[in-house]
Amino acid sequence: MSEIGTTSVIRRTFTSLEKETLDAIRSVAVRYEYPPETTLCRQGEVEHTFYMVVNGQVAISQVMEDGHERLLGIVGPNGYFGEMGLIDDAPRVANCITLTPTTVLQLTEETFDQFVETSPALAYLILQRILSNARKIDQMNIEELRQKNAALEKAYADLKAAQAEIVEKERLERELELAADVQRSLLPGDLPQFDDYKFAAYLEPARQVGGDFYDVLALDEEHIGVLIADVADKGFHAALFMAVTRTLFLQAGQRSLSPAEVAMAVHQGMFDVATTDDTFITAFYGVLHRPSGKLTYVRAAQDRPLLARPGVPVQPLMGNGRFLGMMPGLALQEYEIQIQPGDRLVMFSDGVVDAVNPQDERYGGKRLETAVQQGVYLSAAELVEHIVQDVADFQQDAAPFDDLTLLILEAK
Repeated sequence: MSEIGTTSVIRRTFTSLEKETLDAIRSVAVRYEYPPETTLCRQGEVEHTFYMVVNGQVAISQVMEDGHERLLGIVGPNGYFGEMGLIDDAPRVANCITLTPTTVLQLTEETFDQFVETSPALAYLILQRILSNARKIDQMNIEELRQKNAALEKAYADLKAAQAEIVEKERLERELELAADVQRSLLPGDLPQFDDYKFAAYLEPARQVGGDFYDVLALDEEHIGVLIADVADKGFHAALFMAVTRTLFLQAGQRSLSPAEVAMAVHQGMFDVATTDDTFITAFYGVLHRPSGKLTYVRAAQDRPLLARPGVPVQPLMGNGRFLGMMPGLALQEYEIQIQPGDRLVMFSDGVVDAVNPQDERYGGKRLETAVQQGVYLSAAELVEHIVQDVADFQQDAAPFDDLTLLILEAK
């Protein structure tokens, strides 16, 4: 592809943002004015700022390995650049220099992280646009590389195919790394602990990062919210949708002690932010009343938690319910159980029971119930370690099928 052709593609890629997204950025960004020849982004440096041009022009250029500088495009009013700095620690891939007196809106990573918590719907729109254009640029670069390789002699055909495969593999691996970083950053660090109830959790992403997440919420002095859920998607999109969904649960949980009302608020919130109908979540959400031990919960297609009580067989919790965010007209029924001192409630993702060994045998629910029964007198933290080790011993060296996630409640 010629330099003129490359510039044309870049111009089409850096299109203007939608009005809703522009308004969202303006509400949190800081306005700056710069004279001509000011370098806003420097190739090779790690920066965490997103820029939107209000007026003026900014040249996007890249210094190649041979020292040649290639003009990638000109960004004008309502155009933007530096979007990956909000979610990525990788160095900048281009220089961004003002050509005329230029006014920009600047959004830092710290401000954007706060924006995700307060405005999940609009934050999701911005993230979706960033990811879409990042993929367009990736596709353009890959296509340019393929066209250059196609000009080589036939003797280099095998080498060209191998190089293309490596580029694609590295791009996918990078996307998975970003997804894993987002997933880890949004999970709670230390779970809240109480005199009468203890909690422990574990999450091990598979090679294809999914959208598993969990949380323990101190709703007030007497009530605790427990949550485990799984976004039915993979990769970067699942991690972003997980961030939005977790925020929806946090906000709804502060407004109501009814698990059904909270789940329905999340369900509706997903419809508000999603642009397609192919992303949904499974979830188990319960509210524990500490003085009485009553746990009220809803189950939205999530695997049935296991109640372990000393002296009696392990029992899966009752309850049915459909996915959240999949179809309108959802109705969820609330269920109740009495948590007694000495009980353990084991919440888990399908990555636990769907784990396979080298013979392609499934770990399954019965093995998990046996492992839980064996650890009925262990603390929450010890029981997590016991189950994880039991699954690992079963898997041996087989590759993980899905994220392995556990959340355990222990009644003292």
